[in-house]
Amino acid sequence: MAETGGIAQEQLRQIIARIERLEEEKAALAADIKEVYAEAKGNGFDVKILRKVVRLRKQDRAERLEEQEITDLYLHALGMLEPQE
Repeated sequence: MAETGGIAQEQLRQIIARIERLEEEKAALAADIKEVYAEAKGNGFDVKILRKVVRLRKQDRAERLEEQEITDLYLHALGMLEPQE
């Protein structure tokens, strides 16, 4: 490999090419996801809620429960949620 200033040029080219290819794949996947959300919206689903559900499904159960408890606490403090009996 040819080196310029201590950098292996061919290795650098390969790394850059891999990153560019992955960025293209990421853009294609993002477009596919956008299309699925548009399809869901066309079928009457609320896209904002779908995104929230997807985000929540990424969390483990304990993390979800903790987030819900804190949200409920804040809503209650603001008078937006009735106290639980």
